[in-house]
Amino acid sequence: MARRQNGSLTRRNFLATSAVGAAAALSAPAIVTANKSGSSTIVGEGDYRYRIKHAWPELPDKYNWQTTHNVAVDKAGNLYVIHEGQKEKADHPSIFVFDPEGRFVRAFGEQFQGGGHGIEVRQEDGQEFLYVCAYQHLKTFAKLDLKGEVVWSKFAPMESGVYAEGEASKPEKVWGRDRFLPTNFAFLPDGDFFLADGYGSFFIHRYDRHGNWKSAFGGPGDGQGKFQTPHGIWIDNRPGREPEIVIADRANHTLQYLSLEGKYITTLGGYGLPANIDTFENLMVVPELYARLTLLDENNKVVARLGDDSARIRADKKFGIRRSPHDWREGRFVHPHDACFDGEGNIFVAEWVATGRISKLERLG
Repeated sequence: MARRQNGSLTRRNFLATSAVGAAAALSAPAIVTANKSGSSTIVGEGDYRYRIKHAWPELPDKYNWQTTHNVAVDKAGNLYVIHEGQKEKADHPSIFVFDPEGRFVRAFGEQFQGGGHGIEVRQEDGQEFLYVCAYQHLKTFAKLDLKGEVVWSKFAPMESGVYAEGEASKPEKVWGRDRFLPTNFAFLPDGDFFLADGYGSFFIHRYDRHGNWKSAFGGPGDGQGKFQTPHGIWIDNRPGREPEIVIADRANHTLQYLSLEGKYITTLGGYGLPANIDTFENLMVVPELYARLTLLDENNKVVARLGDDSARIRADKKFGIRRSPHDWREGRFVHPHDACFDGEGNIFVAEWVATGRISKLERLG
């Protein structure tokens, strides 16, 4: 899910009507051009041009890339990458940190191996913290400092009344609508945060800043406040807009907008398994597992689709390409799972591929 969020918020909003929103998403041109400039590939055009470098960060030999899931950036420009990781490699970190030049800084997060998923950086009272969630057999979420020290950790909110007995006290690798498999966070200016149970109950839970459960909304369904894999969540508070929740409703191939109280507002269509959301100034980026990044302006008009290889990836029914780096194409994506902006408007992309891949898109426009 995304780059750093803080108590004052710096993102989110929607479009006035669902008809206009859907039309904008569907009718905007697929602006994707790629050409070589020295050893760099340029994607996009006009004000939305980026120099893309795949496999951007440098990882020490003692560690190995695993399935990359999410990315986040702190105030200093350091990049945090979380991997799903492998349960059998219990001593291997799941979180790597890189400086603004892509050089390795540190690694931690062994406790998230085999289920690492969402990661966000949030500033609270002048200090930055990591919020991390994990699925599979782990079924947990936690608050850490930037060095990896745990502030608190939590499990399924049994008081919500939607989970099977023992889901919090004895987590197991069992999936279902009565299970807790959290995926991503979004933060409110009053200190509360939302946690999307994107692979489990399909509910969105609201917590206070200490991780105490307060309420929930959503659940499974085909839209209008119900979800099929509400995988990503963000607060759209871009300039000139009222803050609203936007949810990447992945299996419904849509973005849903809701009020901060969880009341349905509108739906934007035209996506291919949208996985998460982030914003920078007037732009919103949506990574799609069907091989592209979509950029929208403040009116939610699609202004660019970057690295688009969606036709080829949609045809790959067995997901074979994600396991075959020799089939990856320069300047094209395979399965973008998360994307975040840094403070300069550059974009980092984590892809759901077996050997992991982090790409940097340097802003040129």
